[in-house]
Amino acid sequence: MLRVILTQLLLFLLPFLGFAIWLAINKKAQTSKNWREGPMVWLVIAGIGLVIAGLVGLATIEGLPEGQVYKPAELRDGVLIPGHYE
Repeated sequence: MLRVILTQLLLFLLPFLGFAIWLAINKKAQTSKNWREGPMVWLVIAGIGLVIAGLVGLATIEGLPEGQVYKPAELRDGVLIPGHYE
């Protein structure tokens, strides 16, 4: 679950990182005015769009195997048997 959260956080922050790199390349990052008057609304919208696309991609790629049932982990005779598909 932590991997999913960190991946979505990274996807949200990508537009901001791209904007910061663009400001640094163009030598405009010396003033905070460029950050305050920058396209923050569009960066947030782009970040949310990437998060939605990431969640849709995650739902389609990491689906359950067809025709199989998940058996949760269990403790049998003192031995932990991990969860698996049957």
